[in-house]
Amino acid sequence: MVEQIQDQTPYYVHLGDLFDGPMDLLVHLVKKNELDIYDIPIALITKQYLEYLKLMKALNIDIAGEFLLMAATLVHIKSRMLLPTQDEPEGEEDDPRMEIVRPLAEYLQLKYAAEDLVKRNQLDWDVFVREHCDDDTEFVDEGSENLVQVSLFELIDAFQEIIKQVSPEHFLNITVDTISVKSRISQIADILEQRGSVTFQKLFETQATKGDIIVTFLAILEMARSQVIRIMQHVSSGIIRIFHG
Repeated sequence: MVEQIQDQTPYYVHLGDLFDGPMDLLVHLVKKNELDIYDIPIALITKQYLEYLKLMKALNIDIAGEFLLMAATLVHIKSRMLLPTQDEPEGEEDDPRMEIVRPLAEYLQLKYAAEDLVKRNQLDWDVFVREHCDDDTEFVDEGSENLVQVSLFELIDAFQEIIKQVSPEHFLNITVDTISVKSRISQIADILEQRGSVTFQKLFETQATKGDIIVTFLAILEMARSQVIRIMQHVSSGIIRIFHG
């Protein structure tokens, strides 16, 4: 899977409160796997959740304590699921998954109340379905109602697809320094100054090495954290596009 980036002075991305939290990652995994939240395969979700955290740690993305607490909760539920079950009187609930299902269901109710997530529900979760096309010619600015905000975990999925094209082993064993990330931020800012917007995919086309790809991704996260850019997804095409903030 993923190896930790070895670097004496690594570049850290501190996301703050801008990006999503652990509940959003669970929602992302439920939707990505097309699961019923009341019948979650806890082993699968726990495995995938931990893989996201491992990748974020390898990229030196600052992980809030809430993510680690959720990880511990999932592992605890998984361990309880492995214990022998005892016959309970009918009507009594003894499903360890309820510890996460109840708060997840409440969280989803709140999320679906937001207009942007109602729109997002219409999207195909595979954002790469049209990556063979010329994204710039495919994009038509039909108004903000056709764009939805992209979550951190959707960006991570997009990043993983790109990195796999260069490194099938998916190892992240390179050095990322502050200077290279800041330089890439400046380059992306120049591109947006000239063009107004650019697709996520397009920013990686000239990045020849795995290290270049990772630097570009970290630069995008840093710019989003600083609200220099907005990262949106087109409802009909699924294309991820980056705009000035």
